[in-house]
Amino acid sequence: MRDLPSLRQLDYFIALVETGSFRAAAERCGISQPSLSVQLANLERLLDLKLVERGRAGAIPTPAGRAVLDRARHIRTGMQEIMDLSAVMRSGLGGTIRFGASATLGPYLLPHVVARLHQLYPELKLYIREGPPRQLVEGLAQGEHDMVLVHLPAPPGEFAVTRLFREPLELVAARDHPLAARETVERADLAGQTLLTLGPGYALHQQVADLCDLFGATLHRDYEGTSLDALRLMAGMGMGVTLLPALYVRTEIAPGAEDVRVLRLAGPRIVRSIGLVTRKSAPLGEALPRIAATLRDTARCCFGDVVMLAP
Repeated sequence: MRDLPSLRQLDYFIALVETGSFRAAAERCGISQPSLSVQLANLERLLDLKLVERGRAGAIPTPAGRAVLDRARHIRTGMQEIMDLSAVMRSGLGGTIRFGASATLGPYLLPHVVARLHQLYPELKLYIREGPPRQLVEGLAQGEHDMVLVHLPAPPGEFAVTRLFREPLELVAARDHPLAARETVERADLAGQTLLTLGPGYALHQQVADLCDLFGATLHRDYEGTSLDALRLMAGMGMGVTLLPALYVRTEIAPGAEDVRVLRLAGPRIVRSIGLVTRKSAPLGEALPRIAATLRDTARCCFGDVVMLAP
């Protein structure tokens, strides 16, 4: 039987492709550059394939290298899932959960959630990474995260969704904006208005774009925000009005804020759906339902007058 590549060799190869540099990959893996080069040469010899091109541009995967990379990542994810499963089976809800959270949600909800989880499950550790939902879901598919807290819907296919709650979106404008003087803003009043939103990496972008079509408003595409704070600042400068998640508004915008005013929009409330997304194949055991329950309980206790819990 032919010798098989080791997980360490696959790790070195993945690091090399992701960093594009032998030096950076060696630093990331904690070994010397010559050692990494030897291990990669051994891997290429075992497979009888040329995996990377070496040149001035760095290390570039060959077509064969790209195909091997996809399978190496799946193998690495599978091995990590075995380790995660063993931790869950040994101690119930314990070990480390790699948790991704949308930057439009995590900073306002997670501080309350983490405190409750630590009290309930002291052996549990959350490795938290924030980012745009699209990037988080891509990382989930590649095994970088175990679960992600994002604005739904999630892409179809290999993912499972646990719905948590619906969160209203609040209309926000500069205090000297013509709409800010009204007790209630009618939806027809948004016709012709410029709406500010985040970039396409956020589900909020598509939701606001659809609302622009519905209201006859114009989506501001030249300067799409990189954060909710950026949207607030641009709205405060009169560049347009914006729709901001209610948890952000509750946490960051005081009733007497000098720059912006939260406006009452007539008609049914505009909401976004929030949920946990996981891989269907991930062996999370009791971790998923327990963390989901804690998220719901925290949302109800801390923001019960704002959010609507999913059934």
